Amino acid sequence: MVKVGEHITLDIIGTNGEYEPAFFEGLVHKIAEKAKVTVLNISKYKFEPQGFTLVALLAESHISFHTFPEHGIISFDFFTCGKVSPNVALDVIKSEIKCKRIVKKSFDRHTVENYFDTSSTSGMQKSYVVKDVLEDFMSKVGQHVQILDLEEFGKSLFIDKDLQVASCDEHLYSSTFVNSGLKLNPTKDRAAIIGGGDGGVARECISKKFWFYRLV
Repeated sequence: MVKVGEHITLDIIGTNGEYEPAFFEGLVHKIAEKAKVTVLNISKYKFEPQGFTLVALLAESHISFHTFPEHGIISFDFFTCGKVSPNVALDVIKSEIKCKRIVKKSFDRHTVENYFDTSSTSGMQKSYVVKDVLEDFMSKVGQHVQILDLEEFGKSLFIDKDLQVASCDEHLYSSTFVNSGLKLNPTKDRAAIIGGGDGGVARECISKKFWFYRLV
């Protein structure tokens, strides 16, 4: 994993009234001082009849504010590759802006991604931590095939975003089929594998020394 920085977003909810542009510019400098980052330039624009947007270019990346006075919301984000975490901005904003609550999201910027499982819903999300994408293509029959290197499960096959097999425990799944078949075919003379496109059952048949097998 290569980490290049940290990112924080704040949605400041339940604000009253509208702050002047100079207020936000001053807030940027207070945050920059506490975070030990360098402000290179500030671009801002006031909308009519209300609303305001500001982006501060930093030597270490950026800070931005965007206001939604009609909803009583101010959105903020801060990305830095500096040594001080952007989370220090939260204390500054809490002391300067009156609000009902603040929704905070923070995450590292790096080469690892989260892959959301098909069982995720709008109210609950489950994701896999992806170290690398090994293959990603559409099959001839229109299936989305991905082979991902997962933090917890190793090399894993997904079809249409649904996990099929993973290298960490695939052998348990495949060996169960073959060992069950051995009870009916102790002579190991032949085996028909219907499905099994991942090759795990075929590998187990070879390890058990079946003299002939066919994959259908």
